[in-house]
Amino acid sequence: MTDRTPVGEVRPSQLLWTYGPGALIDLPNLSVVTLGIDQWEKDRCQPIQEPRLLAAVRRVLGPQVENLRVPPFQKSELVDPWSAEANIGVPVRPFPRWMRCVKCGLLSAFDTGLFEIKEYRFRPERTRFIHKSCRGSKGDQPAKDADAVPARFLLACRNGHLDDFPWHYFVHGGNSDCKGTLRFFESGASLQTENLWVKCDACGASRSMAQAFGKAGKENLPSCRGRHPHLDHFDDDCDEEARAILLGSTNGWFPITLSALAIPQANDPLGQLIQDGWEFFDDLDSEAAVAVTVKTLKKTGALPGIDKYSASAIWAAIEAHRQGGRQDTVGQADVKGPEWDVLTAINPPTDYPHFMSKKVDTPAGFERYICKVLLLERLREVNALLGFTRVEAPEESSDPDERPRMAALARRKPDWVLANQVHGEGIFIQFDEEALRAWEALAGVQQVDRMLMAGHRGWRNSRHLDPNEGYPGIRYAMLHTLSHLLIRELALECGYNAASIRERIYADVEIQHAGILVYTAAADSDGTLGGLVDMGEPENLGRLLREALNRAKVCSSDPLCSEHDPSKDRSLHVTACHACSLVAETSCERGNRYLDRSLLVPTLERGSAAFFTEL
Repeated sequence: MTDRTPVGEVRPSQLLWTYGPGALIDLPNLSVVTLGIDQWEKDRCQPIQEPRLLAAVRRVLGPQVENLRVPPFQKSELVDPWSAEANIGVPVRPFPRWMRCVKCGLLSAFDTGLFEIKEYRFRPERTRFIHKSCRGSKGDQPAKDADAVPARFLLACRNGHLDDFPWHYFVHGGNSDCKGTLRFFESGASLQTENLWVKCDACGASRSMAQAFGKAGKENLPSCRGRHPHLDHFDDDCDEEARAILLGSTNGWFPITLSALAIPQANDPLGQLIQDGWEFFDDLDSEAAVAVTVKTLKKTGALPGIDKYSASAIWAAIEAHRQGGRQDTVGQADVKGPEWDVLTAINPPTDYPHFMSKKVDTPAGFERYICKVLLLERLREVNALLGFTRVEAPEESSDPDERPRMAALARRKPDWVLANQVHGEGIFIQFDEEALRAWEALAGVQQVDRMLMAGHRGWRNSRHLDPNEGYPGIRYAMLHTLSHLLIRELALECGYNAASIRERIYADVEIQHAGILVYTAAADSDGTLGGLVDMGEPENLGRLLREALNRAKVCSSDPLCSEHDPSKDRSLHVTACHACSLVAETSCERGNRYLDRSLLVPTLERGSAAFFTEL
């Protein structure tokens, strides 16, 4: 096996959301871990320009982060497997190290010499390990190569560590001098853990895999070694409990990301042009070079409008862009602020082809509640990967210091982070501030606010977080629920997959933000259908809102759904469940938390907290 053996393919967007650094990729015949970004070929990762998001990333990871970059990818599907382009990709390493022979049950690490890699250069997905000259579990069969598959059990902890399962320690009940060969076998008709056993050939010790989970697992497993397999590094100490997980389980890797919409700079059109065409100006070192580049751009039409400005003005804008201007002071909480300013502007600026909008009338009958509807015919969303967690998903918090321990993407502080950009379309709805304030003053709304706040405090207390932080407010819960109902309705009407529709909620009482943006930003053709904008026309949007609100009045899980009290079970939703309000977690910016349909319409249990009362 060479240092660059292709073993499979994943989509570039999956390297941000599913198979990023530190994640396991469960291939048909192999399991590999994606290595840290300090081992990637940086020059093959093209940079993305989005100053606001970069500033937010710097606030979390440090000022040394220079840029956002997309994962490397091959430009053609038909590539000579022996060419240089065939080696374009991300570095991975087999993990877990322990393999199991499917014929004899031999359990051993792949680097002990008992297994051999079989490479398929023309069909990378067939690359696999084999057990050479296997003679069966009793050693009485003719020698024949047999496939070896990864052992399906691993150790992980809440600090982001991942390690091989301690097979010798587990089967012998602790540290032992026995170095016998281990076998993995099944004893029953089903594949439940109590029917899966590991046995030592030398001393005869055996143990069921059921003893690796739950309370028994705490007694039978060693402490965490602090291993980061994607970094080839062990932390000095780890005080978290190591627990057994299964290969391919969803709790093995949770990404921590930031996202921002690429919005035009209304007051600086030249700066916007420089940002959009930065790949043309990045290497320029003088005003004379600018003049030559602008002349070329004018002939090719690659950056329309740049020829309207003088070389000196363009050079000054380039210098300002390199210095970062005032963008370095942008905080994470400020990411949505500039977006709101552009979306609510009387005449929103245009930045073709990244941002195009059209204002339409408010749907008939909703004038009391909605003050503006803006159709985003084109938009661009940029996402950046900050790190990841294991075992438990990252908690929501407005304070970056309060997040759970985030595993790093590189051994040292990274000078770039993984990012991707997707294009799509959306519908922005701004709500009337006076109507919202009158609604927030209702006694029924304040009662729901207290219930949800009690659930919020209990939920955070159970996770050892400050109970007084992170509560988004009752306004957010109402807007968030309406966004979910609209996403569910749009998925039925506009032809988009429900998981490809996303949301951004703007709900800040102090600065009078009250709006929702429902948009699609998918890495495939789902982002170019045009159906979502058409659903934002007044006659269509009014019908969709009415249908969504009518469906929300009664849930198929009522009365259990409508009677739910979050203060009793420390949950983060009131009248909401999978049957009526929840959407795919890839669509929701809060992980399906802070939802209550009784804040929108009267329900079986509560009718005094509804915002839409005159429909």
